[in-house]
Amino acid sequence: MKDSYIKEVDHDWYRQRLSGAIICVFAAFLILLGRLYYLQIISGSKYRRLSENNCVRLRAIAPTRGLIFDRNGTLIVENRPSFNLSIVLEDSKKPKEVVTRLSSLLDVPPEPLLTRLEERKSCSPFKPLVLKRNLSRDAVAVIEAHKLDLPGIVITVEPMRYYIEGKLACHVIGYLGEISREELKSNCFPHNRIGDFVGKFGVEKAYESYFSGKSGRMQVQVNALGQITKILKTVDPIPGNNVYLTLDVALQRKTEKMLAGKVGAAVAMDPSNGNILALANSPSFDPNAFVRGMTVEEWKKLANNKSRPMENKVIQGQYPPASTFKIVTAMAALEEGVIDKTVKYYCRGYYRYGNRTYRDWKREGHGFINVVDALAQSCDVFFYKVGEKLGIDRLARYASGCGLGSPTGIDLDREAKGLVPTAQWKLRRIGVPWQGGETISVAIGQGFTLVTPIQMVTLISAVANGGMRYRPLVVSRIVSSDGSTIKRCVPEPLGKVPASDRTLQIITEGLIDAVNKRSGTGWIARVAGINVAGKTGTAQVVRKRDDEGERSHASVPVRFKDHAWFVAFAPAKEPRIAVAVLLEHAGHGATAAGPIAREMIKTYLGR
Repeated sequence: MKDSYIKEVDHDWYRQRLSGAIICVFAAFLILLGRLYYLQIISGSKYRRLSENNCVRLRAIAPTRGLIFDRNGTLIVENRPSFNLSIVLEDSKKPKEVVTRLSSLLDVPPEPLLTRLEERKSCSPFKPLVLKRNLSRDAVAVIEAHKLDLPGIVITVEPMRYYIEGKLACHVIGYLGEISREELKSNCFPHNRIGDFVGKFGVEKAYESYFSGKSGRMQVQVNALGQITKILKTVDPIPGNNVYLTLDVALQRKTEKMLAGKVGAAVAMDPSNGNILALANSPSFDPNAFVRGMTVEEWKKLANNKSRPMENKVIQGQYPPASTFKIVTAMAALEEGVIDKTVKYYCRGYYRYGNRTYRDWKREGHGFINVVDALAQSCDVFFYKVGEKLGIDRLARYASGCGLGSPTGIDLDREAKGLVPTAQWKLRRIGVPWQGGETISVAIGQGFTLVTPIQMVTLISAVANGGMRYRPLVVSRIVSSDGSTIKRCVPEPLGKVPASDRTLQIITEGLIDAVNKRSGTGWIARVAGINVAGKTGTAQVVRKRDDEGERSHASVPVRFKDHAWFVAFAPAKEPRIAVAVLLEHAGHGATAAGPIAREMIKTYLGR
């Protein structure tokens, strides 16, 4: 009896335990089934998408940027392949450790790489983030050899901008730089993303929409380390368009060679259409440095250079025009009937106005002189007297009519407008009435007047071609990668200068004599077999005292030396080139700027 009772109790105990176990297993299966239902049915599409992102990804293929040629088809800017070091954050669970390990393998400081990593953390975790561009082949080999130890690290190959002749025409061509967040927010770059390079200056910036092309796409299959195992589909990129400049490379080289070691600018224009044949600044910079990346020290050295290598002095530099402005004064006087070709004034070497004496550059004076000889010999006294009779407002009206005091509209950005003063301008700006003596200074290009070299070459071109001012152009045409013309830049007349044909003939006669007569101030710029017409200018940086005697140029501190100007065109009868040269703190226009203008004309017309 007792044994049967014990057996029954044991049986109940085992049955209870078995039932509990079955219930637990059943509950576990219910939980598992519920979880599977949630993962596969409710959230199935979400996790399917995440799974596909882990194994199938889209990679952008950078388009080839359009090339740059000169007017004769000489290639001056191209693209070269660049090995870029990138990281995919999704594949690199500890990116800082990976980057630190990477820096030790490449024997480079980790800070720049870590800084790039921090800057890009807000970007998509599936897209490669560029840490370093233009790796050497040895560096690529090292990374490939240690790939298993560098999860998330990938090597991509992209076209990199290369400026074939380095500094040549850098202020026209410009340079590329990595797109900023501000530029991305501006909606002006809808097809770009962080890490892309875009034009920052010059033609590269002005014609960015033509250069950039359209990115392609590549659908790839990757493994757990983010390494590509298979290419599934490719959509080829559309290359950018090629740009042909108006520049003549041979003339550009010669101009830059002549400017070497100086601070200044020189520009040459075709007077018949406004095409820029050469545009040079000194000192200059190497645009390749911006593409490959500069150190902080390199940037500071460039940015803090007192000679302003980053400034395009041709369109941004503003200077007193000095005696080149006498062209405008002569134009106004002839048109207003203040003088004609026969009127002569006597120059004794100085001119008294009120209680002040205004000196002529020639101490002994020029004697009796008319407008043609006054232009040729740059007689200050003649133009003092003419300026007094004209008055500041009439002078200003003609200067404005010649395009001074306003941007020319050249297809480069950040152009300065200069300054043409009037009586109202001074009263509004300074709060002091205009003085008659200030008009005398303005008449010879001193005082408040400021011009840019591009304005002066546009003016001298108008004198050369019969009076028409053209908008300066640095791009002649844009051609697609298949050779079809996308855009052709045609001459754009800005209007005629306020002068009759007769007035321009008289002025041209004076400019021809300035270069081709021994008494002319531009005698040094004459060219054998070519009839050159030109005008010198020497702009005072600081006003000399009335009783100050002649001092040696070498004895004057550099910052107080005069700026040197020379404007010219040739041949005088059928002009094909006009030039403007400005040298800062170089002294007399004839001796400093004249030889550069002469060599530019010889180089272009001598062929």
